[in-house]
Amino acid sequence: MDNISFFAFIQAVFSNPVLLITVLLTLGVIFVNGWTDAPNAIATCIATRCMGVRSAIWMSAVFNFLGVFVMTQINSSVASTISNMVDFGGNTREAQIALCAALFSIVVYSVGASLFGIPTSESHSLIAGITGAAIAIHNGAEGVNMQEWVKVLYGLVLSLVLGFITGWVVCKIVTLICQSMDRRKTNRFFKGAQIFGAAAMSFMHGAQDGQKFIGVLFLGIAFSHGQESVSGISIPVWLMLLCSVVMGLGTSVGGEKIIKSVGMDMVKLEKYQGFSADLSAAFCLLYSSLLGIPVSTTHTKTTAIMGVGAVKRLSAINFGIVKDMVLTWIFTFPGCGLISFIMAKLFVALF
Repeated sequence: MDNISFFAFIQAVFSNPVLLITVLLTLGVIFVNGWTDAPNAIATCIATRCMGVRSAIWMSAVFNFLGVFVMTQINSSVASTISNMVDFGGNTREAQIALCAALFSIVVYSVGASLFGIPTSESHSLIAGITGAAIAIHNGAEGVNMQEWVKVLYGLVLSLVLGFITGWVVCKIVTLICQSMDRRKTNRFFKGAQIFGAAAMSFMHGAQDGQKFIGVLFLGIAFSHGQESVSGISIPVWLMLLCSVVMGLGTSVGGEKIIKSVGMDMVKLEKYQGFSADLSAAFCLLYSSLLGIPVSTTHTKTTAIMGVGAVKRLSAINFGIVKDMVLTWIFTFPGCGLISFIMAKLFVALF
């Protein structure tokens, strides 16, 4: 599989029905991610009326594309962490079927939550899905690589704690710097600054989430070639382009319900607060990406917004919305994992 070309990939897809299904499901998950997860990046920019919905969505699509492409060239270790997290066993045909089951569970869970306007973490849906499928294949937890799983746990803590603390600190600094300035002048500055912040968030969303799904697609291609893992194999440029284009298309579809939940309902934001939240979340994602730790862009952005809201007072945060989000996050691991486990067992028995 070394240095597989795009044309060899196309040939393999149309000669291998299981690989075709794997690729379609993976691209479907990437599209859903762009549709349901990427809107978090631009929610604050729209909520503070710095940009219109459609123009913000198109801007986000472009920067998601750039994030996938550029960051994978710089450091692709997030993709490696995802693909090395589980061992689907020596039977690559069964492994590929199980991977399809995992991807199916992510689509079901994420689309269901998005219908209610609740922002899911496709990152943790993906992790739960492939873990549930690996457990189904092995009939136990021996297929889970705990060294790589530890990185996921670190990422979960970073998403929640670092997002909130960084949001609070950045917003506090901005408040102290601008407290004696003319509000009209600062609003004009923060309008432009927030557009920059939303672009940076979109870029880092592509860098984090794009790499995760590149890792899964790459794993599916490896299985179709009879390889059990992708260790030591470099990611081809055409694969980066394919994933980033599909994520950009997903972002262009919209996600207005999620934008409303995150940017308008959770905390009533002013422009300087929106900028602080975007800058904080983008910094956290950049830091995690450079360390090769897969984190949730949803968790990072929403906790950054909570941190920003807490600068004024804790009561500025709508804890009803927060509760709905937290419950969705809590149920992601058992929910997606169980769906994936059942579907993996079913798919292996049928196919």
